[in-house]
This record gives sequence, structure tokens and C-alpha cells, in this order.
Amino acid sequence: MSDLKIYEYAVLRFVPRVEREEFINIGVVLYCKDCSYLAVKTRLDEARIMALYEQTDYEELLNYIAAFHHIANGDQRGGPIAELDQASRFRWLTAKRSTIVQISAIHSGLTKYPEETILELFEEMV
Repeated sequence: MSDLKIYEYAVLRFVPRVEREEFINIGVVLYCKDCSYLAVKTRLDEARIMALYEQTDYEELLNYIAAFHHIANGDQRGGPIAELDQASRFRWLTAKRSTIVQISAIHSGLTKYPEETILELFEEMV
């Protein structure tokens, strides 16, 4: 039997103005049920973000990103959503939304080591 496990991931995007359809990839969410793994990895480039939309409330953006991390980690600072099981938290994190932080479509793959896979996806996508 293969050691490979199915994982799902999506890309986090900063979308300052939905009507312009412009965005910057700022992170990756990865979930692997069989490995009991859920994580978010993010990187914010303030200069690039401000160049895209200078009216960005950078503190608000940081708060959104912190919430994603808290929820993924099951940290109580993520509120009631953070108390859900990993699968439910992943579904909540990857739900379509119309805020300044949006999510790509969910993609899947196979991995032995989700900790390494999220780093590879992050380097490729962000």
C-alpha cells in the first residue's frame, strides 16, 4: 500500500477591489485528513500591497491573516470556528468570501509529508 496521502489546498489572495479583479497571492492553506494536518502559511509584502492599492488598511489586513492562522491552529483567539474539527475549519477557511482576503479554488494532490508540501506550494504560488 502506498504511503501517499490525499491533501487539499487553496491559495489565499489579497483582493483590494473585487471589481478590478486584481490580486496578490499571500498564502496557502493545506489540509490532509489522513495526517491530521491543517496549516496556513502566509507572507505579506507591504510595499507590493500598497502599490496595488494605496488605501489598504494594512492593520486590518494583518488582523484577517492572524484570524486565518488562529482558526487553522485551533487557537481560541480564532473564536468559535477555531473550536471545530480540522475538516470543518478547512472548509470554513476555504469558503468563498467577498472581503479583502479571498481564496482560490480548492486543489488536491498526494503527499507523504504535508509539512514539506505546504512549503513547496508556498514557494511556487506566493
